[in-house]
Amino acid sequence: MTARPEVDAYLRHLAVERGLARNSITSYRRDLAIYTGWLEARGFDGPGAVAEQDLSDFIRFLGAERVPTLATSSIARVLSAVRGLHRFLADEGTLPTDVSRELRPPKLPMRLPKAISVADIEALIAATAGEEADRLRDAALLEVLYGTGARVSEAIGLNVDDLVDDEVIRLFGKGGKQRIVPLGSYARRAVDAYLVRARPMLSARGAATPALFLGVRGRRMSRQAAWEAIHGAAERAGLAASVSPHTLRHSFATHLLEGGADVRVVQELLGHSSVATTQIYTLVTADTLREMYTSAHPRAR
Repeated sequence: MTARPEVDAYLRHLAVERGLARNSITSYRRDLAIYTGWLEARGFDGPGAVAEQDLSDFIRFLGAERVPTLATSSIARVLSAVRGLHRFLADEGTLPTDVSRELRPPKLPMRLPKAISVADIEALIAATAGEEADRLRDAALLEVLYGTGARVSEAIGLNVDDLVDDEVIRLFGKGGKQRIVPLGSYARRAVDAYLVRARPMLSARGAATPALFLGVRGRRMSRQAAWEAIHGAAERAGLAASVSPHTLRHSFATHLLEGGADVRVVQELLGHSSVATTQIYTLVTADTLREMYTSAHPRAR
């Protein structure tokens, strides 16, 4: 016997009852595969044979014995999936108790979001200039990511009909939650140029699709293609910092707060369930102010 039937049931629960996105389900499946592999290697007859001390051994395995070992953040993520599995099996009556209830993941160091300056954002987007179809698409993609704070999965998941009007766009976040966010004039112009001069050309290369952003074969743009578009623009712009789609989201939030936006407004724009998540960005702006004060005030140091 293996733990796989229990895992499959849990993944169905996450997808059907909790409405988690496909990418989230894939992440859970990958993390739980590490757990089931460990169970099988140790001879456990499924999660029901595991005791609380065994889970402590599993933590030690992840951080010291597994090849390659996992970083603290990755260990915390895997343990979250394992705790969810055991809690589900206990709630369903498959297991008599939840032995993971007292399991505590390793403490994570606080990591502040990485943002780049407005000047770097402008250089990044300028590096997509050109009349080629892929350049027009990439310019629209970057403007949407930075102009709305969308996650990359939300951006590539957009359909043409999600452009509600000239001023707002519809995004579908984690768990299928919908939010309407403003679309600034720069993003709107870039999207219009892409729709008129590039998307028809890309669309002709594949089957009809409602997707807004298309790849070179006329299908919906992939996450990897979005990453490559941003990395390519960063290289052409000569940006030393590592730039990813999430960098644009972080920069969106940081620049809004630096400009005086209310943290709860930024929370809504980002689609955060808790304002505590958004408040991390206030630490970024506080650090920026502290640095400016230290360098500029004659009695700061």
